[in-house]
Amino acid sequence: MKNTLSGKNETSNNSGKSREERDLLGARNVPADAYYGIQTMRAMENFRLTDVPLSHYPPLVSALAMVKQAAAEANHHLDHLPSTRFKAISMACQAIINGQHNDQFVVDMIQGGAGTSTNMNANEVIANLGLELLGHAKGEYQHLHPNNDVNMAQSTNDAYPTAIRLGLLLGHDILLDSLAALSSAFAAKGQEFAKVLKMGRTQLQDAVPMTLGQEFQAFATTLNEDLSRLTQQVPALLCEVNLGGTAIGTGINADPRYQQLAVERLTAISGQPLKPAQDLIEATSDMGDFVLISGMLKRVAVKLSKICNDLRLLSSGPRTGFNEINLPARQPGSSIMPGKVNPVIPEAVNQVAFEVIGNDLALTLAAEGGQLQLNAMEPLITYKLFDSVRLLTRAMDMLREYCVDGITANEAHCRAQVEHSIGLVTALNPYIGYDNATRIAQQALATNAGVLELLRNEDLLDEDTLADALHPDNMTAPRLVTPLS
Repeated sequence: MKNTLSGKNETSNNSGKSREERDLLGARNVPADAYYGIQTMRAMENFRLTDVPLSHYPPLVSALAMVKQAAAEANHHLDHLPSTRFKAISMACQAIINGQHNDQFVVDMIQGGAGTSTNMNANEVIANLGLELLGHAKGEYQHLHPNNDVNMAQSTNDAYPTAIRLGLLLGHDILLDSLAALSSAFAAKGQEFAKVLKMGRTQLQDAVPMTLGQEFQAFATTLNEDLSRLTQQVPALLCEVNLGGTAIGTGINADPRYQQLAVERLTAISGQPLKPAQDLIEATSDMGDFVLISGMLKRVAVKLSKICNDLRLLSSGPRTGFNEINLPARQPGSSIMPGKVNPVIPEAVNQVAFEVIGNDLALTLAAEGGQLQLNAMEPLITYKLFDSVRLLTRAMDMLREYCVDGITANEAHCRAQVEHSIGLVTALNPYIGYDNATRIAQQALATNAGVLELLRNEDLLDEDTLADALHPDNMTAPRLVTPLS
C-alpha cells in the first residue's frame, strides 16, 4: 500500500527551501526547516483567528509531548512499536518536555476539527524530530510516521483532552502560588494597619467604625477561601483522563491492555496523580469538569475585581475623595492634568477580571454546544481555560508587586473622618438610646457639627464613659453593653 504521507527531497520555492509532503487533499510544499508538516500547515492557513498559537501556553505543549511519550512507552511495552521507533519518539518528546521546539507548535488555539490540528501538530513535530534522530530527513515518514507510529492507539479525541487536563495540572501550582502570595500580602497589610481606625461603609454611606487592618485582612480571607477550594478541588476534577478511549470512548484500534498501561506511564512521566476514566464514552463527550473549573476561576476574578474597586475608592482624591490609603504611583496619569496619578494597577486587574468572566461565558456556551459522542468546541474551551489561568496569574503578581506591597495609610485623616462621621452615633447608641442617637445624628447633619461636640454640649455622657465607648478596641469588636434602664 502506498503511504499517503510520503516525504520527498527538499526543493526550492520563492520563499526559500522547502520539502514536499502529501495528504489526502494532495501535495504541498512545507518549509524545509519546519518540524511541523502538511496538516499543520493547512491548519495555519485555515485558522487565522486569534494569532495565539499553541506555543503561547508551554504547559499545554509539554502535556501533549508527555501524552505521546506515555502512549509510545505503552505501545512499545505491548510489542506494537519497534524499539528503534520508540526510542526516537521518546527522545523527541523529552526534548519538547524540556522546553525545546516550542516555536514549532504554531496552530491557532481556536480551530475547527475538535483539536485534530493540535494533535497533528504534535504528531508531525515529534515524527520529524525523531526522523532526524534516526538519521533521516524531515518528511521521510516511511521511517517514522506521524499517524501510524506517533499517534498509535490514539485519537485526537482522547489524546487532546488528556493533554488539556494534564496541561492545566502542570500550570496549577503557579496559579496557586500567585494567589497565596497575594493573600499573604493583604494579610501583612492587615497587620500593619491593625491600629488605624476608620469608618466602615455600607452602600457607600457611613456605617460603623472599624480598622483599616480589618478591611485588608478581609481581602486576605476572601482570597484564601478560593485558594483552599482551588487546591482541593481542581486536581480532583482534572486527574481522571480518557486516554485509551480513542475515537469515541470504545477504545477501537487500541490493545485492551493499553489504557491502563498508558495512564500509568503518563502518571510516572508527569508526576501527576492521573487515573483512567471509568466510563470512557462519557469522559470523551462531557465537558462538565472544565465548566466547574472555569467557574472557580471566574469566582477569583470577581473577588479580585471587587477588591480593586475598593482600593480605587479608598485611595480616591487626593483632596476630594476618600484618601484613606495611598497606592504606589506607577506613572503620570494625564496628558492634560499636571500632577494627576491614576490607580492604573487596580484598573488593569479589573479589566483582566472582565476578560476572565467573558472567558467563562464563552466556555460555558462551548461546553453546551457539543453533540453526541464528542464536543467539537474543545479548542475554545482549551483556549479560554489556559487564557484565564495565565491572565489571573499575571494579574495577581502585578497587583501584589506593583500595588499592595507599597500601600500606605493616611492614619490621621482616617481618624478625623471617624470623629466627624455621623456613623459614630451607632457606637454610642447603647449608652444614650436610639431616640437620642437619632436626634444627635439629625442635628449633626443639619448643623455640620461633630457628634462628640453635640454630646458634650448636652452632657449626655461623662468623659470617662465617652472615652471608654470610643476606644478603638471597643468600637471594632463585639462588646456587651448594659442596656439603658
